[in-house]
Amino acid sequence: MSESAATERRHIPELAIFHDVAKALTSTLNLDSVLQTIMEKMAEYFRPDTWSLLMVDDVTEELYFAIAVGDASDSLKSVRLKMGEGIAGWVAKHGEQLIVPDVYTDPRFAKRIDDMTKWKTRSMICVPLRAKHRTLGVIQLINCVLDNFGDRELFFLTALCDYAAIAIENAKAVERIQELTITDDCTGLYNARHLYKTLEAEVYRSARFGHEFSVIFIDLDHFKTVNDTHGHLVGSKLLAEIGYFIKSHLRLIDFAFRYGGDEFVILLPQTSKDAALIVAKRLLESMRESRYLLDEKLNLPVGRVHVTVQTPNEPKNFDPAQFLATMQRIWADQEARGHVPRSREEIDAEISQTRDEAEQEMQAVERLHDECQAARRQSPDHGNGL
Repeated sequence: MSESAATERRHIPELAIFHDVAKALTSTLNLDSVLQTIMEKMAEYFRPDTWSLLMVDDVTEELYFAIAVGDASDSLKSVRLKMGEGIAGWVAKHGEQLIVPDVYTDPRFAKRIDDMTKWKTRSMICVPLRAKHRTLGVIQLINCVLDNFGDRELFFLTALCDYAAIAIENAKAVERIQELTITDDCTGLYNARHLYKTLEAEVYRSARFGHEFSVIFIDLDHFKTVNDTHGHLVGSKLLAEIGYFIKSHLRLIDFAFRYGGDEFVILLPQTSKDAALIVAKRLLESMRESRYLLDEKLNLPVGRVHVTVQTPNEPKNFDPAQFLATMQRIWADQEARGHVPRSREEIDAEISQTRDEAEQEMQAVERLHDECQAARRQSPDHGNGL
């Protein structure tokens, strides 16, 4: 066999792996699926004892195990490495690959991982996943056979890591786009489109598991005055601060939405009407006591706030669109501002009472008018032109 034919034969497995990885990249946007394919192909080619993928947490600047293989994989899920800690941390910090034939001769090796997993690490290949001059994560292969590991193998491994970086960047881009489609750009809360979907999902979940959920509606009275007095830019900043204020007073499982204009909706899963009423009152009091736009040196109060609490009685027959339309009608009809009604029946009773009082007043006016007319007809001067 000629030398060129032997070289081509050695390249066939590599080409097959590239083909599989490229197919995974172009056939799905599921990051876990693509990364799993890449890591499995790496393991198939390099045959390490174990391997893992560590991702960089953009918030804490720490490394966490996104994918780990082996008996100790479950225990690694809670492990975090600081940037620069261990060989993987060093690679993430400096953006350079490392091939360490004997980890115990390298002072950068973090032995605490072995102590935790009861694993015996002898050698390590660590390659960064980089995109746009920043490190997204690190792939590490443990206890590979390094006797025949040369430049060609390193190039092949680096190419696979580039594919992994592309997959991560694509997934993050899609995630950002999806977030933009459900996020209100002014307040940072979820938008009305996502409100309908979340309500539908919560209705299904509550009906299946027998949990209650409640909805709080918040309407800022006379918000137009802020726009007219200080301008729409200040009004937008005020809405943003109120949105942050609402979100900061909720649990992690709660959802906050900007429904439109100066209207906000809060969805409280696994929350009864009485519990939601307590939340609404506490939130209303805090909003009234707070001052906003201090950075703009305006020190604005939020003014009067209209809060309504609702808990669907029959989640199985619950229609989110009809429910929200009903609440819009209540907002338009109810005159008692700054009040926290206990139920939809109470709100309708208040509206009905207001209408009854108006009808009674009209009837009293009509009776008075009739009495005046009757008295005028009985007057001695009636009919003499006076």
